[in-house]
Amino acid sequence: PETAKGKVEVVEPTKVQQTIARRMAESKATAPHFYLQAEVDMSAAFEGRKRLKEMAAEGEVVPTFNDMVVKACALGLREHPRANGAYRDGHFEFYSRVNVGVAVAAPDALIVPTVFDADLKGLRQISTETKALASRVRDGSITPPELSGATFTVSNLGMYGISNFQAVINTPQAGILSVGELKAKPVVADDGSIEARQMMGVTLACDHRILYGADGAVFLRRVRALLEEPIALAL
Repeated sequence: PETAKGKVEVVEPTKVQQTIARRMAESKATAPHFYLQAEVDMSAAFEGRKRLKEMAAEGEVVPTFNDMVVKACALGLREHPRANGAYRDGHFEFYSRVNVGVAVAAPDALIVPTVFDADLKGLRQISTETKALASRVRDGSITPPELSGATFTVSNLGMYGISNFQAVINTPQAGILSVGELKAKPVVADDGSIEARQMMGVTLACDHRILYGADGAVFLRRVRALLEEPIALAL
């Protein structure tokens, strides 16, 4: 049909897109979202990864900054059960396993495969699994079990130059961490001097029915501390 907007093309969403639309609408309608923002000084992680790349053999896996975020979240979730839980049917659920979902952009969809027991895995294993999962998402070979069981989600849009954003919680999870770009910024040091530091913006969306402000803030503070002293991620 011809309208004031020109010709109108009506496209039916795929089943995956229908599911995404329904789940996101349900999340915003039922989960009271509460947002906490922070900036993370990734300078030590930046230099550490640079050295890893220099030492790595050809073809050897080098963890990405997002892999570090996944690991930091996993360790933080293990220490803060409310962030690793859910509000369902009027009661709280707390999970013994820490399974981190990693949002992956697929053709015309957003898919979230799961890194199971991420708190028990090293950075290199997390990196290897994440790359394999992302590849299977993009070629359509990902399986339902690999898309289930997540207790928390990490979504990263930093590669698109996004400094910060607020993601929609993947209910019934208690929260989702949005990760922005890593960028050199002027920072005032303790002695008053100004120096360039590698900074990264993050936003934690909390389901306020289970993850209250103070609880979310303590969890996010722990994630930031782990990323700013990345040697702790290897312990």
